[in-house]
Amino acid sequence: MKSDLFSSDHIVRPAVAAGMTVQNAKSIKYAVQGEMFARQGAMVAYRGSLQFERKGQGVGGMLKRAVTGEGLPLMTVRGQGEAWFAHEAQNCFIVGIEPGDVFTVNGRNVLCFDASLSYEIKTVKGAGITGGGLFNSVFTGHGSLGLICEGNPLVIPVSQQQPVFVDTDAVVGWTAHLRTSLHRSQSIGSMIRGGSGEAVQLKLEGEGHVVVRPSEATPQKTQQH
Repeated sequence: MKSDLFSSDHIVRPAVAAGMTVQNAKSIKYAVQGEMFARQGAMVAYRGSLQFERKGQGVGGMLKRAVTGEGLPLMTVRGQGEAWFAHEAQNCFIVGIEPGDVFTVNGRNVLCFDASLSYEIKTVKGAGITGGGLFNSVFTGHGSLGLICEGNPLVIPVSQQQPVFVDTDAVVGWTAHLRTSLHRSQSIGSMIRGGSGEAVQLKLEGEGHVVVRPSEATPQKTQQH
């Protein structure tokens, strides 16, 4: 058959090393040799001898998810082979985390990651339940983290002289050493008149970067596990 569909732009090639690579703007390929973790339901294709099992979040993670509606539903992928991961045709990116790095990310933006990384679900300091129950996943260790984002993300530098204010529904994640707090930019009078729709933001201070999606969060679809 002759078609642009079968051009080199779309044909996948065998992996040359273990781990993840960006297959294209909308998917990540992972050459599995042992074990890795991925978002539940994110596998779109695989070849080789692989097993997919739901991963528990532990008692703490289950409680936080029950309270806030947020969580990081994961599956463990084991074996030898190649798997492709994607989610609703969102754009894909890979973040390399090294020892000493700390990267905080919203669970909705996690696609897959190396088993060598550790993560913990934590409350965003300064937010709490009154701030919408902001629980994010904090990644540490040494390895690669695959992220998804609706559209091309904005990566905004944060400095001591210039804090950044981010819509809580748009924030993807941020680097270590940034301090967070809630900031109210809308007056009481404006709220009484109906408000601007931008009443509260997440304020980030310090030295680092914050990653923002170019839209506010859309309603979460019911997940089937």
